[in-house]
Amino acid sequence: MAKFRITAATKTNIVRAALGATVLASGLGAHMTAASAADKQPATAATHDNDRAKSRETKINVTASQVLALAKSQVGTSENAYGGGTPYQKWYANSQRAAETIARDGGSRADYVNAAWCSMFVSWVGEQTGARPQVGWDAYTVAHAKWFAANHRFGTVAKPGAVVFFSWSGSKSLDDIQHVGFVEKDNGDGTISTVEGNTGNGKVEERVRPKSQVVGYGYPQYAG
Repeated sequence: MAKFRITAATKTNIVRAALGATVLASGLGAHMTAASAADKQPATAATHDNDRAKSRETKINVTASQVLALAKSQVGTSENAYGGGTPYQKWYANSQRAAETIARDGGSRADYVNAAWCSMFVSWVGEQTGARPQVGWDAYTVAHAKWFAANHRFGTVAKPGAVVFFSWSGSKSLDDIQHVGFVEKDNGDGTISTVEGNTGNGKVEERVRPKSQVVGYGYPQYAG
C-alpha cells in the first residue's frame, strides 16, 4: 500500500515497512519522507499524454461496474514472502510504462518485481479492462494522483469506480499519498468501501476506510 518511487540509489533489495506504508531502499536505510518525495520531479510522461489524447479521440466503452468487477475478481491474490510474485508487478515490470518511470526515477525493471504494488494493481485493472487511458498507469502513487489532477479529474467526492488516494496521517497534500485503490461505494457514514491491492495483509482485499484518511479521488471517464 506504499507510496513507491524508485530512485537512482535503489537496488533490487527493496522491502516494505510495516503495513507497507513506505518503501525502503537498503542503500538509504531510512524511510522516504514526504519532503524527499516533494523534492523529486514527477515528470509527465509522453505515454500519459498519449492516453489523454486517446480518451478524447476514442469512444469510451468501459464502465465503472466493469472495472470494479475485475478488481473484485482479484480479491485474495497475495504476494510472496519477498513482497512480490503478483501478476500486477510482473506485468508492470515488463510494460512500456516501466521504461518511462525508470527514466524518470532511476532503477531497473527488476526493482518493480518485489516493490509495493498498490498503484500497479490499479494500473493493471485499467490495462486489462481497456480503461488505461481513463485510469492511468504508474507505480508511484503521488505521480498517479498528480496525473489525475493535471487532467482536471481530481476531487473530494467518493464515486463508484473512482481511484482513491490515501494518507494515513490525514494529510490532504498529494505529496503525502501513501496508498491507492478503487472506490466501491460511499457508505454514507463517513466511510467508503474499497477494493485495494497491497493491503496490510499483502493481498488484494475489500476494505472499509474512513474518509478522514482520503487525500482525494481520481475520476476516470467511464462510459454510461
